[in-house]
Amino acid sequence: MTKQAKIQMLDIKKVFVTEEMETHALRGVNLEIFDGDYVSISGPSGCGKSSLLSLLGLLDSPTSGQYLIEGQDVSSLSINERALIRNQKIGFIFQAFNLIDELSVFDNVALPLRYREPAMSAQAIKTKVMDCLEKVQMSHRTSHKPNQLSGGQQQRIAIARALVGDPAILLVDEPTGNLDSKNGDAVMAMLAELNKAGTTLCMVTHDPRYADMAQRRLHLLDGCMADELTFKEAV
Repeated sequence: MTKQAKIQMLDIKKVFVTEEMETHALRGVNLEIFDGDYVSISGPSGCGKSSLLSLLGLLDSPTSGQYLIEGQDVSSLSINERALIRNQKIGFIFQAFNLIDELSVFDNVALPLRYREPAMSAQAIKTKVMDCLEKVQMSHRTSHKPNQLSGGQQQRIAIARALVGDPAILLVDEPTGNLDSKNGDAVMAMLAELNKAGTTLCMVTHDPRYADMAQRRLHLLDGCMADELTFKEAV
């Protein structure tokens, strides 16, 4: 059975222009991520990882090239159109967690669903939230505030929030950057389990140990894809 391409980037370029200079952040990137893939993207500082992640997450648009999510061309959408697709198709896990301290764990995870169109019922939201909190073993913390939790627990909540909308792909940005090694390893083990259960993951990391956990390892260098190593080739 042929896998479905979740993400396709074709000759993607990103140029930042100021009065003084042009910066070519991405130089003709080609990328395919398929259903069930676990992809890591690594490379030296300034190689274009952040620019690529912004484009993948529809936080920015390419200067040229084509970007498709599940076959839909999203290369030149308006800001509002990008926001709608982002809410429906993409889950984010950030280094800084990006939880809202004033909201409970439950409400942090429910937040993406409350912006869905058409609107979801309160019961449907509750069912989805509790299912995702169960997946990250945090269903006993629904009424806590983020600042009452450890860093590792906050990252688990952030993972649940990313999963709750059934995204086509999870984009993971340095997920262990604010965690000690024990909590970092636990979060990475959880991501691996989610992938085994069918979640498609694309992770940006500077840590080669964590990059090596992915099935496919991509390397960016000076805005270009340098090479790829698959898990099968590595073992």
